[in-house]
Amino acid sequence: MKIFDPLKKAWQLPDLRRRILVTLLILLVFRILAHIPLPGVNVARLKEFFSRSQILGLLDLFSGGGMQNFSLVTLGLNPYINASIIFQLLGMVFPKIEEMQKDNFGREKLNQYSRVITLPLAILQAFGMYFLLSNQGAVNHLPWHMLAVLVVSMAAGTMVLMWLGELLTEYGLGNGISMIIFAGIVARLPSTLGQTAFTLSAENLFNYAFFATLSVGLIALIVVVNEGVYNVPVQYARRAAGGRGVGTYKTFLPLKVNAAGVMPIIFAVSLVLMPGMVAGYLQNVPNTSVASVASKVAQALDQQGFLYNALYFLLVFGFTYFYTTIAFNVERVADDLKKRGGFLSGIRPGKATSQYIGYILNRITLLGAVFLGLVAILPSLASAFTGVAGLSLGGTGILIVVSVVLETVRQFNSMLVTRSYEGFLD
Repeated sequence: MKIFDPLKKAWQLPDLRRRILVTLLILLVFRILAHIPLPGVNVARLKEFFSRSQILGLLDLFSGGGMQNFSLVTLGLNPYINASIIFQLLGMVFPKIEEMQKDNFGREKLNQYSRVITLPLAILQAFGMYFLLSNQGAVNHLPWHMLAVLVVSMAAGTMVLMWLGELLTEYGLGNGISMIIFAGIVARLPSTLGQTAFTLSAENLFNYAFFATLSVGLIALIVVVNEGVYNVPVQYARRAAGGRGVGTYKTFLPLKVNAAGVMPIIFAVSLVLMPGMVAGYLQNVPNTSVASVASKVAQALDQQGFLYNALYFLLVFGFTYFYTTIAFNVERVADDLKKRGGFLSGIRPGKATSQYIGYILNRITLLGAVFLGLVAILPSLASAFTGVAGLSLGGTGILIVVSVVLETVRQFNSMLVTRSYEGFLD
């Protein structure tokens, strides 16, 4: 079949074959870590607690089932993602950090700082996860020395996952962090489909069929938006043969509708779930006033509620714009066009060009941001309409899976083309 021809060609190239094997090996190690249990857990009580908590269910989705198994990678990559969010938000406050975000060397420095901050965040989240689950009877109360071992193990699992993600980015295919989250979501697919088939009946057949149709349409729309590009006409000055006369040739500057990729969804999920988790823990404290307020907050942030979906939509919308400004520096693009003799028809080179490109980018990003926000909350709305609660987490998962697949395929094809040209030149 022609669909497998690129894989056959890649397998014949030693460099790409090594990248494929490294990717598969790292994902296999991740799945093994997700099944190494930590001590002191009441498995039956833990599964019951997760079945009642949609918030923990969504977090478990990102840890690949590691949280529900209370495994070594229970925390997943959430501490690292939260550390990255902290520095992204600090860039809005401190100009120095904002400048660092605009060049490759500065971004590498911020990545190093994020790695350093990940460890204390992982320790804090490990304590929080233990107290949350122990209050629910899902995890046994441990003496201090066993608790220390538990916290260190959970934090170490996060650091190992972060290291594996960076190895995958450098030596494998795709973005390592996104690929690990992708593997965790896909690993949950068989059990989710099995539970769905078990609950299928004649009464809810139409609802499941509607949800399946919606999912297929959603996948198609995600592909269309992710591949959507607005081409800005660019002209370059060209001197004619013999040095006599000057001509121009036209090309295009492609502006992606969704230049931010999948990261806005990942970051938005990490932030939107945090208040609900804290409220869920505070519901069980002895102070009745605090417990009452926490109970109201938890009810307000229910995944089927208006506040949760509005907050989720706004976070996705905001992070889409934020990441677009980081991924596409309009001033640098305008400067490069000027240096290479390129210009936009009727627009002066330099600042006017950057303003014009920014004007267009803001408007096409608006479409992408609204689409991502609607996709994020659409499954919850559809779940409320159809009553298919077991699939209410599907939209975020579908969006991440499709986006990561498209990004990885694009990188894979680029590598394949580059190696083909290298072989031709040799």
